[in-house]
Amino acid sequence: MELNEKIYIAGHQGMVGSAILRKLKAEGFHNFVLKRSDELDLRKQEDVKNFFETEKPMYVFLAAAKVGGIVANNTYRADFLYDNLAIQNNVIHQAYKNGVKKLMFLGSSCIYPKMAPQPLKEEYLLSGPLEHTNEPYAIAKIAGLKLCEAYHDQYGVDFFSVMPTNLYGINDNYHPVNSHVLPSLIRRFHEAKLNQVDEVVVWGSGTPLREFMFADDLAEACFILMQKKGVYEYLINIGTGEEISILDLAHLVSKIVGFQGEIKLDKTKPDGTPRKLMDVSKLKGLGYVFKTSLEEGISKAYEDYLNNPKYQILHNA
Repeated sequence: MELNEKIYIAGHQGMVGSAILRKLKAEGFHNFVLKRSDELDLRKQEDVKNFFETEKPMYVFLAAAKVGGIVANNTYRADFLYDNLAIQNNVIHQAYKNGVKKLMFLGSSCIYPKMAPQPLKEEYLLSGPLEHTNEPYAIAKIAGLKLCEAYHDQYGVDFFSVMPTNLYGINDNYHPVNSHVLPSLIRRFHEAKLNQVDEVVVWGSGTPLREFMFADDLAEACFILMQKKGVYEYLINIGTGEEISILDLAHLVSKIVGFQGEIKLDKTKPDGTPRKLMDVSKLKGLGYVFKTSLEEGISKAYEDYLNNPKYQILHNA
């Protein structure tokens, strides 16, 4: 990427998009075109067409998506499928039509089969059934990465996909129902501490194993991949290669937040996929190793939660 060429980050206000923006600014990039969702609805084909024809960005990070935790994914199944298909179809197609030099599509580790061998290699894609609770979101993301692959094969464009592991960090979503597991735990333990509650209930058996990556580490990996020339992979996993059980995660969050009560498991709630660990051999081969330990990253996320006014509105509501 050239410092003076225009960069479009779709979803720049979200956790991932804002981390990418911070990284690019730190590297000296300055020519950004940024639109909030109320300024540009990426689900509207004509609006996206007009945007690309007017702005003509040279590089695109497609981090915009409808996202949520296991409850949101399973409740709003049609919305997760339709909205994400519309967003990525419009952006990828208009990027091709308007001469974008390089596009990165950000997906999710949920694209892999529920019972795929561990760790998850890129070639396991489409090798078995998906986890039911997030199947619509996963299908949308698979369609997006296949669209990038097809446009590369047919038109020769440099469009590729990265599949991050579970992410957390600055500017995360702490909604009481629709958030992912780690920010949900931060909020619940914090509120329990504030309200002097004796116990916090964690959904499921506590046994599923998950991998977590600080969003700024993801941004570093994305920057490295966008800088690479002459190396093309349709799909590259991004993760840490390390995992932790949900129960151990709960104890770690509890310690960082300073909650002194008991942790109980509600085994009537779904666990989701038993294990999700990314094989990051390709990424390491391109020169990347993550920097932020889980304890350090959660501490930074918790500090951001405490200092951000919109989170105060959430947990005081």
